[in-house]
Amino acid sequence: MNRRRFITHSAGAVAAGAVFPSIARSAEPAAPPKASTVYVPGPKPTPVVKPGEFVFAAAHFDHNHIGGMCSSLVAAGGTLKWVYEPDAKKRDDFLKRNKDAKVARSLDEILADPEVKLVASAAVTSERGPLGCRVMEGGKDYFTDKAPFTTLEQIEQARAVVAKTKRKYMVYYSERLTSEAGMFATDLVASGVLGRVVQVAGFGPHRLSKPTRPAWFFERAKYGGILCDIGSHQCEQFLTYGGATDAKVVHAAVGNFANPETPELEDFGEATFVGNNGATNQIRVDWFTPDGLSTWGDGRTFILGTKGYIELRKYANVGVAKGGDHVFLVDGKSEHYIPVAGKVGTRFFGELILDCLNRTEKAMTQAHAFKAAELCVKAQNAAIRLT
Repeated sequence: MNRRRFITHSAGAVAAGAVFPSIARSAEPAAPPKASTVYVPGPKPTPVVKPGEFVFAAAHFDHNHIGGMCSSLVAAGGTLKWVYEPDAKKRDDFLKRNKDAKVARSLDEILADPEVKLVASAAVTSERGPLGCRVMEGGKDYFTDKAPFTTLEQIEQARAVVAKTKRKYMVYYSERLTSEAGMFATDLVASGVLGRVVQVAGFGPHRLSKPTRPAWFFERAKYGGILCDIGSHQCEQFLTYGGATDAKVVHAAVGNFANPETPELEDFGEATFVGNNGATNQIRVDWFTPDGLSTWGDGRTFILGTKGYIELRKYANVGVAKGGDHVFLVDGKSEHYIPVAGKVGTRFFGELILDCLNRTEKAMTQAHAFKAAELCVKAQNAAIRLT
């Protein structure tokens, strides 16, 4: 897989007025800020295997993330052979976009196929852990939607099965892995441009779209709580950007401020962590995206280092430019605006395929996947109720 490259030549500083127009001029749309020529993403990844060299299956489509998980694996060269979903409508809708896949009569039929290397799944959150253990015990690697668990006991069970079977339990932490801004920031931090990372602050607002949600989405025992659910993205990003391998929950809180008719839903959550390397993490997640926003959520990440800082505007640059994947970087020399939409790609999926074939851990280590899950569950367990 191609890695990102960093080219250093003439600086392209962003004028402050271009990024932050004054209130007096706010009646006119602001021109998008100019791109930096200092930090340039490298070529997008290409398929890592030929058709048929990496065969996978998909099972249980309780969250629509399964579509992105499978299409990204196919784009990286994977071959989707089987689908299993008891609900006929969900299955048929999925097959409209994956016409070459065969319908399995059961999960056991998939597990019995020696060609299948991995099973991708987006089951009900509380069922993801036990399902993953069954898949791994059946001899296949497992790729689940986030959040991968709802209890610490499920995590320990999965750790034990991984140790016994040597199979992979990988997680679709999509807010970094399928965000080109998020992946480019991964490379920026790894390059050392920020120096030592001191703090990561993450904001994960989402649009509730209540009528479209299944019944289990509003049952606390099944979806795990807001810090377990949306917060899993933020915990994974902290470990990646902050460089910590463990952390303690310092504060956590949840509440239901606007949805009394679904009392088990938590529509707001916040938490603070201190990593084992001294870096800190603050997160806020909610279901309050207003209808006026052009996308489902104004997700942002701030990464503070000893030599500079980064802001990611992943899905919107509110009031300035449509579309997402905006990276803002301030280093020791200048201010840089780096639009990366369509320039970075999603290399995780190709790296995951090669990890499964070669038994390596380039895409994500197993310890990292489990630790992010553990932190969000611990925050959920420790949370005080605000309402």
